[in-house]
Amino acid sequence: MTQPQNGATTLVNTLVDHGVDICFANPGTSEMHFLAALDNPRMRSVLCLFEGVATGAADGWYRMKETPASTLLHLGPGLANGLANIHNAKRASSGMVNIVGEHSISHLKYNPPLSSDIEGLARPLSHWVRRADSADTIAWDTTQAVQVASEHPGKISTLILPGDVSWRAVETPIVPPARDAARKAPLQARIDHIARVLKSGEPAMIILANRATRGRALDLAGRVARATGARLGSQFFTARIERGAGRTPIERIPYAVAQATAFLEGFQHLITVETVEPVAFFSYPDKPSLMKKEGTSVHALAEADEDSELAFEMLLDALGVSADAPQMIQPALETVPPTGPLNPISIAHALAVAIPENAIVVDESLTTGRESMGLTMGAAPHDLINNMGGSIGYSTPVATGAALACPDRPVICMVGDGSAMYTIQSLWTQAREGLNITTIIFANNSYAILKAEYANMGAGTPGPQAMAMIDIGNPRIDWLAMAKSMGVPSQPVETAEDFTRALADAVRQPGPKLIEVRL
Repeated sequence: MTQPQNGATTLVNTLVDHGVDICFANPGTSEMHFLAALDNPRMRSVLCLFEGVATGAADGWYRMKETPASTLLHLGPGLANGLANIHNAKRASSGMVNIVGEHSISHLKYNPPLSSDIEGLARPLSHWVRRADSADTIAWDTTQAVQVASEHPGKISTLILPGDVSWRAVETPIVPPARDAARKAPLQARIDHIARVLKSGEPAMIILANRATRGRALDLAGRVARATGARLGSQFFTARIERGAGRTPIERIPYAVAQATAFLEGFQHLITVETVEPVAFFSYPDKPSLMKKEGTSVHALAEADEDSELAFEMLLDALGVSADAPQMIQPALETVPPTGPLNPISIAHALAVAIPENAIVVDESLTTGRESMGLTMGAAPHDLINNMGGSIGYSTPVATGAALACPDRPVICMVGDGSAMYTIQSLWTQAREGLNITTIIFANNSYAILKAEYANMGAGTPGPQAMAMIDIGNPRIDWLAMAKSMGVPSQPVETAEDFTRALADAVRQPGPKLIEVRL
């Protein structure tokens, strides 16, 4: 006679039945029955040595697969450790199902040391939170968690799993009905209004985000731009952009407020697609928060939860333009391998030469990348992933999840040395899983981005104690030893020639690698 399933096995089977077939896990005692349930041939389990790596990897998985992954986190402190990258995932509209272990219901009344308000921790960064209270209803809870995470835009679901719900037998399982997950269509009246705006000939920029920056939606956006003279742009940070030679080019609105306001000065209209108008990342004394010029009109072509591909089809129809009209094509860069010292420009040229076709580039290079990445638009076709939420330490976990989602594609992760220290444990998971990731550490031995922000804030001349707080060169971090300790081959580079050669070699070889760019 078949033994009944318990809550944990039912939860795992329900996840897989709904397409969630990977779990990024950092388990503890209260999750042992769930851990046992992960021994399921339909579910891939990936061990992460820090919860921020698990949640960041789930973000990277979604950005490439557009289906949610699950995480396993240990009680409230484990969830708290993962919250920074849950924040980044939420800002990137990535779907994620977090399973958070909890003490058994009968044990909680004694207030054991690891007790905490898990709901209170989860709710600010989750779209859906539920505490499971019965093994019989765990399939219902799990199904709803996946349905919410799978909506457009993607959402964060957090399911709290008490130990006794996990180990109890399921007697009368309850499953909710399926629900329609179709994306919303934009209003025709709004489309017609924007068609009139574009026909007016007044300068306009169409600002793309989320699903509009790739696939057919991006192709159609290029046709609209070619037909109307509008320019295509994106926020400085975007969840994922398909870019490179042969693709529709998107101009990146600058990060710095002064540069962004100057960039947007010439536009009478900003047309947003799955995003909002550009807002400064921080507030600065005597600088605006909104970066458009006074009098510029903002129009939404497609809201965040609407179908941008359909919106562009409707817009082309309203404009009287065929969907087969010519689109804008980004030409290939005519570059030669750079020579001489390493600086943002030579680094950009090296990247343009060495990025292989179909690569995934995850960028958290901050100071270096702000000057570099705009010069790589005409490199071989690739995907570029940015940090939408601004919480540091996103890139190495996101690269890990992206590589697992797309094992046939090389991944390049660019990160500053200060940022890399937040989630360097990712290297261990990359080595354990044999992932084809090349991590580039830009080592300037300081929080260089904060030196620039100190000046931008008008905080005066920094004294020695202030400067010591943004100096990480004493002692100097040994990146080669760090990588070796986690099973990742590494090498340093100090010239543009060495960097170009090292990157070209690394992306052709299987498994993880690390390149320390010494600046």
